[in-house]
Amino acid sequence: MANRHSLDEKQPFIKTEPAPDEIPVPAAAVPSRPAAPRVPRWARILLKVALVTWFAVSVRTWARANVDVVLEAHEAQWLAGAFSDSFAGHHARPRKILFGKKAEQKFLTVPNAPSAIAASRQYATKPHMAGTSGDYDTAVDFLKLLQTELGAAAPSALPVYSAGTPESRNATLGITKLKTPTAWIDTYYPVMNTPLDHSLEILDEDGKAVWTAALEEVADDTDPEAGKYYDAVTTWHGLSRGGSAQGKLVYANYGTKEDFDKLVAKGVDLNGTIVIARYGGNFRGLKVKGAQEHGAVACLIYSDPRDDGTVTAENGYAAYPHGPARNPNSVQRGSTQFLSIYPGDPTTPGYPSYENSTRTNGTNIPSIPSLPLSWANAQKLLAEIKDGGLNRTISLVNNVDDKVIPIWNTMGVIPGHIKDEIVVVGNHRDAWVMGASDPSSGTSSIHEVIRGLGELLRNGWTPLRTIVIASWDAEEYGLIGSTEWGEDFADFIDDHVVAYFNLDSSVSGSRFRALATPSLAHFVRGIAEEIEHPTKPGKTLWDATKDSGVLTGDHIDAEVLAAYQASEVEAAADGTGVGLLGSGSDFTVFVQRTGVASNNIGFQSTLQDPVYHYHSVFDSERWMETYGDPGFGRHVAIAKHLGLQTIRLADSIVLPINTTHHALELEHYLNKVESIAATSALDVDFAGLRSAIHALQKASAKLDTEKTKAEKKLRKLLRRLAVRHLVRRNIRRALCRIRKLLGKECAHHPGAAAVAGATPVQKEKAFECSAMAKGGKNGLLSFQPRVGRAAAWATEQRAGEEGAHGHGHGHGKKHSFPMKRFRKAAQRVRAVNQKLKAFERGFIHEEGIKDREWYRNLDIAPGKWLGYGATTFPALTEAFTIEKNATMAQYETKRLQNLIEKLAEEIKI
Repeated sequence: MANRHSLDEKQPFIKTEPAPDEIPVPAAAVPSRPAAPRVPRWARILLKVALVTWFAVSVRTWARANVDVVLEAHEAQWLAGAFSDSFAGHHARPRKILFGKKAEQKFLTVPNAPSAIAASRQYATKPHMAGTSGDYDTAVDFLKLLQTELGAAAPSALPVYSAGTPESRNATLGITKLKTPTAWIDTYYPVMNTPLDHSLEILDEDGKAVWTAALEEVADDTDPEAGKYYDAVTTWHGLSRGGSAQGKLVYANYGTKEDFDKLVAKGVDLNGTIVIARYGGNFRGLKVKGAQEHGAVACLIYSDPRDDGTVTAENGYAAYPHGPARNPNSVQRGSTQFLSIYPGDPTTPGYPSYENSTRTNGTNIPSIPSLPLSWANAQKLLAEIKDGGLNRTISLVNNVDDKVIPIWNTMGVIPGHIKDEIVVVGNHRDAWVMGASDPSSGTSSIHEVIRGLGELLRNGWTPLRTIVIASWDAEEYGLIGSTEWGEDFADFIDDHVVAYFNLDSSVSGSRFRALATPSLAHFVRGIAEEIEHPTKPGKTLWDATKDSGVLTGDHIDAEVLAAYQASEVEAAADGTGVGLLGSGSDFTVFVQRTGVASNNIGFQSTLQDPVYHYHSVFDSERWMETYGDPGFGRHVAIAKHLGLQTIRLADSIVLPINTTHHALELEHYLNKVESIAATSALDVDFAGLRSAIHALQKASAKLDTEKTKAEKKLRKLLRRLAVRHLVRRNIRRALCRIRKLLGKECAHHPGAAAVAGATPVQKEKAFECSAMAKGGKNGLLSFQPRVGRAAAWATEQRAGEEGAHGHGHGHGKKHSFPMKRFRKAAQRVRAVNQKLKAFERGFIHEEGIKDREWYRNLDIAPGKWLGYGATTFPALTEAFTIEKNATMAQYETKRLQNLIEKLAEEIKI
């Protein structure tokens, strides 16, 4: 019996019957426990709500604390998906993708002085005038740089395409379809000229030469490259008229319109004379234009040390290469094209110069010959016309070879997610001789920008917008490479280019200077305030706008100082400190023909800086490394600024174009015109124009509100998406732990990090115990555990995500994340960006400006007699200052009013 009871204790769940002779044990009554007080139903509900709320708040608080980390990793992909036609294809990557501030910080680690110096030595130690073999070599060098750094394909045959051919056309027109970086060279065929022979003599009464100028620059091996190449490119003017002339000299100061007007007012007859003028004040071609329009037969232009400020021999400074002062034998080459009439190939105004293009007789080039002179030669000539001078006849010869000469634009593309919005970054590559400052300092800086962008690409970065990098050719002859490309692809630029960033010389002195269309002024300045000063710790690049050289002296020309101080006052008139774009560099076709928001940056020379030998053989690598930018800190600072501009604008959700600042500036422009009108006898009504400007200001203010709201909405949805991602990710991790406890492997979700590309959900395998695995069931059925609602919720989310993003098309399922709202928010931003892009276009008038119709921007253009400098409301202003015609002034007022009214309507929300 004891054994039996022992067995029963060990098997309590086996039912046994009592033996027949045993008396059953009576069941003992179990005393009942007092019932616990029942919790009211409302309290139970309240407790559950509190627990759920606590859990939800805890999860949300935790998610918000980590959302920035998620956005840093995946914002780029989500934005790419939102702005693309379809989310399909934007699969998540297994690592973080550089974007925003992280991309900018990564970029800033790349540009450095040793690399910039190496690039400068590559380009600036040999001549490469446009159209020469040296120029072609630099085009190929730049192509290889793009291929290497951007990862662009390098076919066995160089991708050099003749402009106008299907290959060339498709290369640019196909940019919006590219998926990988690419690079190529476009060849254009402008008419330019090269020097043959030239001379300059003083003749006696019998016509015999009593003095012959040594026109070439003189250099020795103190400057190795200058000593080697001093006569590689003769001293002459590009696009100058070939021929000879004789006449008496007339001094015209700077050769500005005002200078010629003063001569006429004094009764000086310029017919048959040879005008001699000094560089400065306006574009050199307009000096020749002024001379020819007043009857002169030739023009000489020289470099005057008076314009060198304090850095002169008079103040004890030695001449270069032995010191920082001007070498008296230096000569400024340059184009004498009439830049303010139209730039580009003189024979194809308004259309591209293909090899077989129809040519016209250029109307933007001189009809009289000209020559550039050194100070050494100019002194001899000026002595002829001083009081007591002999004033003998001057004989000039300038023979040139006018012909079609091929030039080469090197182009590179980094495709972005938004294919139809493009940022163009450009720098010209050709130089008159070696051009260590102009343009190779710019080429060196953009070399560093390309290296930085390449580093980002190698680390997984893709810009939101497409970036085009251009190395323009033949800028020195008259902005030819950029102009021909701009005329060739005018519609493409109008449709797609949202901004153009230009770099000419990045360093020629100590003062940072920025020029921009007013809508980009704050953007340019803001970035300069973020970059460290290249030579002064604790200061910023923007602080360098107040820098000056340290080479002081007691003697300085009063006229030069007054003009310099006046320019300083004018620069300070704009509250941003950013000047206006006129012409003189490759931004011209973008600003003046199409209306693209643009800017140009660089360090410029002051009156206390080492003398910059502009367009001379002494613009050399030795001068740059010794005097221009020892250590190349300024080159690097410009590279960082240009690179940040490019990355920030390419990756910005809303384009950083400030239409309101520009709209407010218009009123200042009108005030200036009214001041001019007040000093004239012309009666013009500006009320309608002022009213239109006010309407534009109001429309722009509303656009500001809309762009703020549009970006805020999209960012809010991005953060919601990030929170959602965090919650889903941690639920998956929790499920993974549970599966591991049950001896199962975790499913891999390679696409779980992104909105798009979710991994298809696999059907979960039924749970089996070990006995079932061995084939024994013991009456038990297989089952699937339900681990709360989380597993089903995660599955539904993944399935719904697939349907939302092109994986199964959704089958009508409702998604927890509002994808429609996400897309709608992105489209709202796109609509704002289109209005921002259209703003600068709104100042373009198809009829252009009187007598120079190529220029179509009625807001800002180069002054008719300035060339470089900007004139605001140019057609209207010149109706007063040049035409002095009330009817024309009223017509231009109405024309401008109509444009601004139309623009206000276009940007209206």
